[in-house]
Amino acid sequence: MTALFIFGLLVVLMLTGMPISIALGLTVLTFLATLTSIPLDSIALKLFTGIEKFEIMAIPFFILAGNFLTHGGVARRMINFATAMVGHWHGGLGLAGVLACALFAAVSGSSPATVVAIGSIILPAMVKQGFPNKFGAGIVTTSGALGILIPPSIVMVMYAVSTAGQTAIGPNGERVSSASVGQLFMAGVVPGLVLATLLGLTTWWIARKNGYPRLVKATWLARWRAFRESLWGLALIVIVIGGIYTGMFTPTEAAGMAAVYAFIIAVFVYRDMPLKRVGKVLLDSAAMSAMLLYIITNAVLFSFIMTSENIPQEMAAWIVDLGLGWVGFLFLVNILLLLAGNVMEPSSIVLIMAPILFPVAVRLGIDPVHFGILIVVNMEVGMCHPPVGLNLYVASGITRMGITELTIAVLPWLGTMLAFLVLVTYWPNLSLWLPRVLGM
Repeated sequence: MTALFIFGLLVVLMLTGMPISIALGLTVLTFLATLTSIPLDSIALKLFTGIEKFEIMAIPFFILAGNFLTHGGVARRMINFATAMVGHWHGGLGLAGVLACALFAAVSGSSPATVVAIGSIILPAMVKQGFPNKFGAGIVTTSGALGILIPPSIVMVMYAVSTAGQTAIGPNGERVSSASVGQLFMAGVVPGLVLATLLGLTTWWIARKNGYPRLVKATWLARWRAFRESLWGLALIVIVIGGIYTGMFTPTEAAGMAAVYAFIIAVFVYRDMPLKRVGKVLLDSAAMSAMLLYIITNAVLFSFIMTSENIPQEMAAWIVDLGLGWVGFLFLVNILLLLAGNVMEPSSIVLIMAPILFPVAVRLGIDPVHFGILIVVNMEVGMCHPPVGLNLYVASGITRMGITELTIAVLPWLGTMLAFLVLVTYWPNLSLWLPRVLGM
């Protein structure tokens, strides 16, 4: 009954159109005032200690790095490199869009940022070359979602933060710790490459079927020049992933390095961003970071209330007693997260759902890293369908297409993403192979 009251009140508040962060805070305050005797001083303490985690600092740094890269000409050079490599295949510019999104995802950590950076450049070029507007829109909207699966990923950081400190009980009574940011980053590499490949194959098949234009095959000299021009941006991938893997710095320190590096190449190397624009980028990044940190603060309180009332543990026991097993449980989780994607944006879903579902998953023998990647892929799908799909709204602003028209345009690629979700759900080694090989 306590769980029903908490979730029921949260849903009612959200249905009024209230921002998720405020709805979370009001739910907690109402519960504190009516149904619990938790002292208020412990709540105040939790407000501060909840966002005191070192890992949370990675979020504003990755946001800042992504903003510098978006405005600093890195995306244009990555598109040129991708076009030189795959532009001569069927649907050349479309395939270049998928590849460019994958490359930019490996330096930005944000799906909307990837859609803006790549879409604003490649979509006008595709229309000019004779591609239908909906074809390019479908590619960029879905491929942009790679921004939260290919590391670094802000959503992965949020999953790690929301489950940090939780020690759940495994199927044999053993204590299982939550996944770290570094483990999740490495676990996202192989699934990210697989999804990029599948989206590319979908693009190639549609282009071949409809006879869409191809570019003239670039010479190896032209490819080398395109690679050399994009090298400074591509080097950030090596710095972040290589630095974490070798132990040179933590994921949070990698985020700080990425922000500084992105500033240097945008302002002093490529010189696409004048110094007078740096202030605006800093303010935009601060505003987005403040919004996310406010959501995190209220979500931490919500999670604290749920844990103090022993709700996750009771849910775990109840689901185990139902005899669903891990197969049935993961099916229900996918349905729940896909439905949640209709009414909430990814960060809120992760911060609310992950602390509740994590103990249940561990109780059923599901690896915390595999479970984290599964949640991230669900968030990818949610960003590409209405009514709250962020990528749809960003792509709509670029293409001037209506949401309904855009929703129809993304269907072939969305179907590919759903098939990939099934693959990730029931083939754990796809996510776990690389971290295990690296000893993580």
